[in-house]
Amino acid sequence: MRLASRATLALLWLLHWLPLPLLALLGRALGVLLWRVAPHRRRVALRNLELCFVDWTPAQRRALAFEHFQWLGRSLLERGVLWHASPARLRRLIHVEGAVNFGDTHPGPVMWLVPHFMALDVAGAAVQLFVARPGCSIYQSQSNPVFDAALRRARLRFGNAQIFSRRETAKPLLRAIKAGAGFFNLPDMDFGSKDAAFVPFFGVPAATLLAPSRMARLLDMKVQPVVAEMLPGGRGYRVRFHEPWESFPSGDAEADTAWMNRWIEARVLENPAQYLWVHKRFKTRPPGEPRRY
Repeated sequence: MRLASRATLALLWLLHWLPLPLLALLGRALGVLLWRVAPHRRRVALRNLELCFVDWTPAQRRALAFEHFQWLGRSLLERGVLWHASPARLRRLIHVEGAVNFGDTHPGPVMWLVPHFMALDVAGAAVQLFVARPGCSIYQSQSNPVFDAALRRARLRFGNAQIFSRRETAKPLLRAIKAGAGFFNLPDMDFGSKDAAFVPFFGVPAATLLAPSRMARLLDMKVQPVVAEMLPGGRGYRVRFHEPWESFPSGDAEADTAWMNRWIEARVLENPAQYLWVHKRFKTRPPGEPRRY
């Protein structure tokens, strides 16, 4: 197991030397292969699309899922670029837009709210490379210790970030935020019903953490959404720093969370193939409601 993991990491290191257009082509080929050999994830993606796009035909949803897997393949292979390429190369590949300097000019706490698109890790690199304010985030510990160590090294390699395991208490994270670090927050995964509310996501009740609203209210944080996109043909990446939300939080955490989901829905509709459809977003159900998968 460890030997195979180290071989995979070595392959990612070797591939990162390739020109991005060639690596993108290989990544899309990998996605086609995954579509054929990963039936469980294929079924999850198709089920999510069935729930979220009820007016689409099955053929339309299947075509979108197939396209999604090709972006997924790219995201896996291009992880090596994000983990090993020089800062100078990454700055050439990552095109930032919008209110990039907000985190450096705002005097108080900042939350970068980053939905789960395929280029999620690109957004993390952009925050470290183009924003002077240090960052902090929570990460899901990997069961494979070799991959877990590689992930930690990659996310800490620029020297201006801290990451805390989801298994830890919130105290170290809160200390980092109070010390001035921006919080890189991933708001749109199903972590169960604890500290969450069932609010609509494309019309389906989805267990969604209330933490973005509650933390913003508790710490008087400004919330700035950041959305990352992989560009076609290996032309690099686009990271959009949106204007911070003026009316968030409102004082009603559940209403804020529903509004946040609607905002994410609008971004998904702008780039549906690159959203993380292979995640069981609707796994946790309200009491008495049947399973969705």
